[in-house]
Amino acid sequence: MRVDAHKGVGVLYWFLKWIAIGPWLKLVFRPHVEGAEQVPASGPAILASNHLSYADWLFMPLTLPRRVTFVAKAEYFTSPGVKGWFQKKFFSGAGQVPIDRSGANAAEGALSSAREILGRGELFGIYPEGTRSHDGRLYRGKTGVARLALETGVPVVPVAVLGTNVVAPPGKTFGTFTRPGVRFGRPLDFSRYEGMENDRYILRAITDEIMYEIMQLSGQEYVDMYATRAKELSQKSAAEAKRAEREAAAAAAGEQKQAS
Repeated sequence: MRVDAHKGVGVLYWFLKWIAIGPWLKLVFRPHVEGAEQVPASGPAILASNHLSYADWLFMPLTLPRRVTFVAKAEYFTSPGVKGWFQKKFFSGAGQVPIDRSGANAAEGALSSAREILGRGELFGIYPEGTRSHDGRLYRGKTGVARLALETGVPVVPVAVLGTNVVAPPGKTFGTFTRPGVRFGRPLDFSRYEGMENDRYILRAITDEIMYEIMQLSGQEYVDMYATRAKELSQKSAAEAKRAEREAAAAAAGEQKQAS
């Protein structure tokens, strides 16, 4: 599927942003923004952001006059029925393009879509962590953002979203009210590494530099571990804790029964 497959997508994006959804989000949550002038007024750029909540892709673009496009899982665009049709229209109109994350070429598919978007002179939003942080900390970035920057030669603007994990915590539809914020950092130029997009050490160094700038903007604690691995360990620890709790309760019940 080409990114520009539906001509009406652009119109729907601005309708949602300026009329249907954007004004209400601004009125209710009053998001604050810092450094929006750092984002180029025209031409392509990569917006590399931390990822606290599913609401990030709503609030971050809301603070900019330009359109920001992200990639999203293909299920948002392929669900059947009337609900699936509305879901597809909404996510397309909200500035997202589909990517199948189940296959071995998922990363390349995302990069291909990104190259096409940047090739049109637009803004492309990416979450280097690859998934939402489950505990509010900042995790190790994946090197796709570095490869994209070197292949396209466009600047990378580090971004920090703040408070969205309070508005919409991981695993929940709604949380509690707060005033979310977005901070944009200075654009990062990696042209000095031109032609080195296949050097894994260079890709890691660039990614770490981007993540450092995001950490500085967000104030998050940094963990040198991929977020997916951290989630797995957290879930395993939680499962072990529950099992130990059940065993302790069973043992206590047995002792009480013997005492009686």
